[in-house]
Amino acid sequence: MKNKIPEKARLLEKLRKNGFDVPDFIYVPADQFKNEDFKQLELFLDHHRQSYKVIARSAHPLESKYKSGTFDSIETYADIGGIKYARNRIIKAAETSKRLSIQRQLMFNHAPEIDMNEMGVIVMPFVNGSSAMAKMIGSDWEFGYCRNRTHKVQSEPYITKVPHDRRLLKLSEDIQKALGFRCEIEYIISSDGEIHVVQAKDISNIETLEEKESERSVKLDGIRRIRKRRNYRERPVYVMNNKAFYINIISQCEDLVQECKGPKPDINDIIAGIKAYEKELESFALRHQRFAVLGLAIQDPSDLYQIANHYLDDSPELQKALSKALYKNLYKIDIFLAEADTLIAKNKFRINLCSHDAYGIDTVRNPLWSAYWHIDHHDEVVKEFLRLGFKTGDTIGIDIDAEGRPTVYRH
Repeated sequence: MKNKIPEKARLLEKLRKNGFDVPDFIYVPADQFKNEDFKQLELFLDHHRQSYKVIARSAHPLESKYKSGTFDSIETYADIGGIKYARNRIIKAAETSKRLSIQRQLMFNHAPEIDMNEMGVIVMPFVNGSSAMAKMIGSDWEFGYCRNRTHKVQSEPYITKVPHDRRLLKLSEDIQKALGFRCEIEYIISSDGEIHVVQAKDISNIETLEEKESERSVKLDGIRRIRKRRNYRERPVYVMNNKAFYINIISQCEDLVQECKGPKPDINDIIAGIKAYEKELESFALRHQRFAVLGLAIQDPSDLYQIANHYLDDSPELQKALSKALYKNLYKIDIFLAEADTLIAKNKFRINLCSHDAYGIDTVRNPLWSAYWHIDHHDEVVKEFLRLGFKTGDTIGIDIDAEGRPTVYRH
């Protein structure tokens, strides 16, 4: 393992040797961090001090067995301390915010167990620009574009078969030919229009639904049908109602500070309830590879979170413990929501897409869906979901009509 060069570094080096525009980079393996052996890294950084900032990309020997975007890339200062900080953040994220994603890939994708102490990094000068990704789906190339974070007015990620620059198509074809297998290629397009190759991933062993359908299908001449369906999806659903959750917390706090009949809860009982909710979220995510979240109340507008968070202000030690647990709970909810491929909620909420989430190879068979209702009739929609008895564990169907409006069914 110690001598294995990660796919990410190996393919970038091959592309660089073949004359492609790969930004200058250095692969720093884990043992160099362990031994504090930074001579080569210092020489590299000396050539890039003028940029003040570099990007450290995760480079674990087993990373290619995981979905793109599982491990982080961190912008940091162009010095040894900055690189060490970035690596520590990458490892910390894998153990916290990305832990559930890693557990799910171990369970559902049979990814290998990973030792985070073996995490290396690829260091590159920071290139300011927008992200683009290219890959061949069937016989056609598709190009995904992500917003440029430096622009005040930003666009949503989008996919097209017509790249903004013809060079991108020719460049992608040449890269795939040079590597000798079907690949997903990530570019940074700088403000002056230069196209830099920053990553390539072997996707030759990943089947896409379109290819499998073409192998098992026969095209006929017509069809007669009464009900026409254009888009349809079925998913097990988790019904999230944080309004009810916070009301329950407040009720327990009332029992704690006031005289009440029966056994009186203490702060440990309240925190245990919060942890039980977090365990429920994680357990659901580990039982279902693909799932939907029906957000009846993800963040409650009536400030119940703030009420719960400050209910015990007259008992500072208790309040501190409760606030810490509630803040951590928000973090756990975000991690859970990030694993859902279908979100059904009012239009205030949507899945925040990065390049891999929006158009990475792993989304071809299971693209992210975000169905929504308008906020001006939020209460009516929630009442209707409750009246129909939607509950966690149900299988729901989403049918999108010809006008692009979704209907959600409970089976």
